Amino acid sequence: MTELKSNSTEKFSLNKIFWPFYLLGGFQSLAFGGLIVLVVPLSYIIWPNEPYHPIEMGILITSLFWVSSIGGILFGILIDKFNRIKIVFIISLVRGMSMIMFGFAMEGKGESTWLYFLVFIISFAFFTGGSWPSIVSLSNDIVPKSYRSRFFGTYGIVMGLFTTFGFLISSAFVQYGFWRFYFWGIGISIVLAGSIVFARVKEPKRGAQQEELIHIIQNGIEYDFKIDKKTMKKTMLSRTNIASLLEGIFTNLLMGSLYLLILPYIQTEPHNLSPVFTGLFMIVFGLTGGLIGQIFLAKLSDKVAIKHPIVRIYFIIFSLSLGVFTFILLFFLPLPHLTVEQGKDVPYLFSSPMVWTMGILFFISSTISSLFLVNQAPILQEINLPEAQGKISSWNQFLESIGFGAGPIIVGILLSISNLNYKFTVVIISLLIIPGILLWVFALRWYTKDKEEIKQILEERAKQLKSQQNK
Repeated sequence: MTELKSNSTEKFSLNKIFWPFYLLGGFQSLAFGGLIVLVVPLSYIIWPNEPYHPIEMGILITSLFWVSSIGGILFGILIDKFNRIKIVFIISLVRGMSMIMFGFAMEGKGESTWLYFLVFIISFAFFTGGSWPSIVSLSNDIVPKSYRSRFFGTYGIVMGLFTTFGFLISSAFVQYGFWRFYFWGIGISIVLAGSIVFARVKEPKRGAQQEELIHIIQNGIEYDFKIDKKTMKKTMLSRTNIASLLEGIFTNLLMGSLYLLILPYIQTEPHNLSPVFTGLFMIVFGLTGGLIGQIFLAKLSDKVAIKHPIVRIYFIIFSLSLGVFTFILLFFLPLPHLTVEQGKDVPYLFSSPMVWTMGILFFISSTISSLFLVNQAPILQEINLPEAQGKISSWNQFLESIGFGAGPIIVGILLSISNLNYKFTVVIISLLIIPGILLWVFALRWYTKDKEEIKQILEERAKQLKSQQNK
């Protein structure tokens, strides 16, 4: 069994410690992303020979995010109190079994098939809520602060690899009629990966990577403080935390709309790009952009943030601003009008200059967006106590999921009332990110003070633990 303990930066190895989590997170991400990227094919599985059902499919995706947000609140409380490795194992069992059950759905039964998917999406989603808070809480006690962006960057790369190749694999399985085997295979893989985490990883000590506590923790003293209402008000309800929490709603209204906008836009009339080509497109342009961003920009973030932690917020503001601009441009490119057969002709499509133009924009958007992914979590870890990492990440996830889940249903409504006008819809949705950017601008004034508050509390607690040790 691998013991997770405090590591010096000289000895620390991300891959050696976290590979079981990467494996589990990858399969879970593939499952989660598969449900989103298959939104158009699933509509045709549920309602064969009928047009795409934007509202019903929007409800499924909205349920996926809203239910996970509710589950995250409960799991955030449990994560800060109980063994996190056991919680991760339970989550993997339920999520895996839910995916397996998707494979038994009766095809072409309309509303009854839709309700079947809805039931198991709810069970899958509820336990999804505990995954990210578990990773944030565990990494706070395992990963040295000088490695935080690189950790979240590496974790994001693995998620991106699994998700992007999952797009291609799931699309191919669906396109050739083997969609049941896709769900069964992913479900079994999640259960097996969760079992590996449970068998190989030992629960770390809380607070093991805090500078104020690290030497005390190494001497065998347990950090067992529990957050009370007074401390919660000073820390979890600090102005920077509130700004980050509220920002999550607005930013994820857009994030939750991305695939529900871009996939129907390019896969239906008049563009007719096939699901298989879509998967290849995301690998060639989206995956490479994400890899570059989450390797090089994550390393840059850690290097600069060692001396100037507040720079992470500047990176986030830049990422959100430029990322949304490049995404909007995708919908104003004059994409070719294709027949269904032409949409399946991969060599022909990759010879189109307009496809490459769209790919370059998607590459830039993916690269810049990674700055947000590798800097948000380290900021929240810095301004919250060890015993609140699960709660604050679940709070953040709750509000992000509310926004993320609202995105698909809003997109479905806007597309319906505008007669599938994607340009109109993307402009309206993109305007919602402006409040999120402004909230991070305000956070620039508050971050340093809120970070210092955490430092003072931990220094006081270190003195208390040291006095107990000397008795």
